[in-house]
Amino acid sequence: MSAAQQFGNRLRTLRKLQKLKIGQLAEKADTGVKHLGRIERGEKQPSFELIIALAQALSISPSTLFEFDSPRADLRAIRKQLDQFFAEQDVKDVAKLARVLAALLHP
Repeated sequence: MSAAQQFGNRLRTLRKLQKLKIGQLAEKADTGVKHLGRIERGEKQPSFELIIALAQALSISPSTLFEFDSPRADLRAIRKQLDQFFAEQDVKDVAKLARVLAALLHP
């Protein structure tokens, strides 16, 4: 995953944690909805000025937008990935995975 995609995922996660729609954040940061959508998808890179505006709009430090491995903010994204993964597995495999996870987490 590119740095632009990581930034975009982080921005989307932080926006959703604050229960903001993309249009609401775009308005607060004085940018276009389409442009912000492209940034969230990692198709575009924001300017320094826009990074500052987004951070102010979210009431966070600009550096928070670059904390790509923050478990607190990415927990929902991880759960969504796990849900999608488990949905593709059959019952036997899910049961095996549950036993493996239990053994790893509670030896």
